Amino acid sequence: MTNEYISPLIERYASKEMSYVFSHDNKFGTWRKLWVALAKGEKEQGLNITDEQIRELEDNVDNIDYEAANRYEKELRHDVMAHVHAYGDQCPNAKAIIHLGATSAYVGDNTDVIVYTQGLLNVRKKLVNCIDKLSKFALEYKDLPTLGFTHFQPAQLTTVGKRASLWIQDLLMDLEELDFVLDTVKLRGVKGTTGTQASFMELFEGNHEKIQKLDEFIAKEMGFKASYAVTGQTYPRKFDSRVCNVLSSVAQSLYKFSNDMRLLQHLKEIEEPFEKKQIGSSAMAYKRNPMRAERIGALARYVVISALNPAITASTQWFERTLDDSANKRIAIPESFLAVDAILNICLNISEGMVVYDKVIKQRIEKELPFMATENIIMQGVKKGGDRQELHERIRIHSMEAGKMVKVEGKENDLIERIKGDPAFNLSEQDLENVLDASKYIGRAPEQVVELFENHIKPILEANADLLGEKGEVNV
Repeated sequence: MTNEYISPLIERYASKEMSYVFSHDNKFGTWRKLWVALAKGEKEQGLNITDEQIRELEDNVDNIDYEAANRYEKELRHDVMAHVHAYGDQCPNAKAIIHLGATSAYVGDNTDVIVYTQGLLNVRKKLVNCIDKLSKFALEYKDLPTLGFTHFQPAQLTTVGKRASLWIQDLLMDLEELDFVLDTVKLRGVKGTTGTQASFMELFEGNHEKIQKLDEFIAKEMGFKASYAVTGQTYPRKFDSRVCNVLSSVAQSLYKFSNDMRLLQHLKEIEEPFEKKQIGSSAMAYKRNPMRAERIGALARYVVISALNPAITASTQWFERTLDDSANKRIAIPESFLAVDAILNICLNISEGMVVYDKVIKQRIEKELPFMATENIIMQGVKKGGDRQELHERIRIHSMEAGKMVKVEGKENDLIERIKGDPAFNLSEQDLENVLDASKYIGRAPEQVVELFENHIKPILEANADLLGEKGEVNV
C-alpha cells in the first residue's frame, strides 16, 4: 500500500502494455532517440559531429539517470534542459552537441506524436480483435430469431447475430477513422522556436536544402513518412483533437454495446460472463449484475467527455503557441488512451464468453409474434375463401381482447386461440403453426450477417492476421 494517489486507470483497468506507452521510460527514452537522430542528421548534412559522439549517445539511450534529471529540474525549472544536462553527464564527449539547434518542442512534441501513434496502434490491435470475436458470435447466431426492439418496445423480429452485426459495423467505422489518422500522422520535425527554422539557418549558413533534408531525415529515422510542412512552436494541436476524437468514437461504440448487453441481461436473453465465485451483490446473493458492461459505460463516458479538452485547446492556441495546452494534455490524452484500452479489454472479455439463453428468447417471441403475424394470418384466411375486410376487422377485435388479457389481467396472449376458434378464418392448427414460424419473419438477417463478414470483415481479419489472438482480461 502507498499513501500517494495512484490513478485507477493504472492500478485497476488499463493493460501493462498501454501503461508502458505513457511511462517515463518510454517518454524520456524517446527524447534520447530523437537527440541521437538529430545528431546523425546534422552530421550527415556536414556539421562537425563524430561517429564516436553518436555511439556514445546511442550507448546511453536507455541509461536514464532520473535522480540527476530531477536534481537539475529543481535547479533549472525546465524539464528538457534538465534531461539535456543529465544525458550530457553520461556522454561527456557528446555533451556539446546534444540538442544542437533544437527547441524544447523538438523532443516534447515529436515524442508526443510518437507516443500517441504507439497508443493508436495498441488500440487498433485490440479493436481488430474485438471485431474478430464479435464476428464469430454473429456468425454462430445469425439464424437465431429474436425479438427486435425500437424505442425498447417490441418490433419486428431480427436475429441474435444480426443485432451483433450492428455492434461490429460501429467498430468497423471506428477502424476506418483510426486508420485515416495513422495514415496521415506527421512528426513536428525540426522547426525551431517559432517554426521558422531560423536556428538551423544559422547552423547551416543559410543552406535551405540541407535543412529540408535534415527534416526529412528525422522523420524517416523515427519511422514516419513526413513532418508537417509548417508549424508554430508546436505541432498543430488539431492533431490532439483528431486523436481524441478517434478514441471517443471507439468509446461511443462500446458504450452502445455495453448498454445493449445490460438490457439483454435484464431480459435474461444474453449475459456477460459470470465467474464461479463472483458476487453480484453484498446483500442480494442471487444477483448477477452486468458489472463488466457497466464498467465499459463508466469509462466510455469519461473518454467521450475528455475529448472536449483537446478540442478547446486547439481552438484557444495564441499565434505560434501558448502553454495552457501542456498541463491539460498531460492528463486528458494519456488517460483517454488508458480508458479506451480498458474498455477494449473488457469488450474482449465479454465477447469471449457471452451466454445466450435461446429458450428465453423463443418464449419472448411466442408472446409477441401473434400480433406481428396478423397480416400473414389475414392473407392465409383470404386464401381459404375469407373476406379481407371482414377478417381485418375480426382480427382487430381479437387483438384488442388479447391485449387486454395480457396487460390488464396479466394472462398469456391468447390471440392465436381466438383466431383458431373463429370459423371466419377457416385455418387449421397446421396453417397457424406455419404462419407462426419465427424464421419467416427475420427477412434477410442471416444473409446480411454473412455478407457483412465476407465483404467487409474477412478482408480486414486476413490483412491483420498477425494481430489476432488477444485475450481480454478483467483483473478486478
